[in-house]
Amino acid sequence: MYLSVVGVKPLENYGLLLTFENREKRLFDMTSYLDKGIFKELKDEKLFRSVRVSFDSVEWCNQADIDPEVLYEESVAYQ
Repeated sequence: MYLSVVGVKPLENYGLLLTFENREKRLFDMTSYLDKGIFKELKDEKLFRSVRVSFDSVEWCNQADIDPEVLYEESVAYQ
């Protein structure tokens, strides 16, 4: 399912609270990505908190981004 990200909030322990275009809120855990490529830089909490919506997904100041389909499929519903 392809849904655009319309909101993102960084959380403790490298979590992201995502809002998708259908207004569904989901939690995404970044910890499994922090040992891979450009995502290693996000261990710096200040850089991690720089996350923002970019086009239909999220992006950080170091140009790291994640496909919105991955964000949706690997996240869990938030109540």
